[in-house]
Amino acid sequence: MDGLRHINHAAYLSYMETARLDYYLYLGFAPERWDEEESTILASMQVDYIGQVTHPAVLEVGQRISRVGNKSFDILTAVFREGEETPIVQANFTLVAFNYKAGRSIRVPDVFRSQCH
Repeated sequence: MDGLRHINHAAYLSYMETARLDYYLYLGFAPERWDEEESTILASMQVDYIGQVTHPAVLEVGQRISRVGNKSFDILTAVFREGEETPIVQANFTLVAFNYKAGRSIRVPDVFRSQCH
């Protein structure tokens, strides 16, 4: 909670990052892959704050891959109050498939490609 008695805008970024890592695990893609040939790196984010939440509150985070390109993909993310359909925050994260050893972008792994409908 911040000085205005609502959950601070930066806290939502942490919630969404945690959810993204959980989503990676759900897909079978371990997020700690810095020594691997296939990993990802955050390239950009657009965040829209729609409402506010005061503490305490139970929040839910929903995610889906909304676009897959050659070397990047987007994850659309929304944070909701438990049981509500209107998001409090929605964001689009663009991630680049990346080889940390070589220090360069790579083709988006199939595990992410298969999730875009």
